[in-house]
Amino acid sequence: MDINDFRSAVTVLSLLLFVGIVAWAWSRRNQADFEAAAQLPFEDEQDR
Repeated sequence: MDINDFRSAVTVLSLLLFVGIVAWAWSRRNQADFEAAAQLPFEDEQDR
């Protein structure tokens, strides 16, 4: 196993990690949590 095999393995693992994060971020199960988090900056403005 030389350095190029290691680089290829890291590239493939990085791609799989990226695809996993994208799938997690776009899953419908997390949609309500993300929408609630998106509204947090606007909740403070109601107090003024």
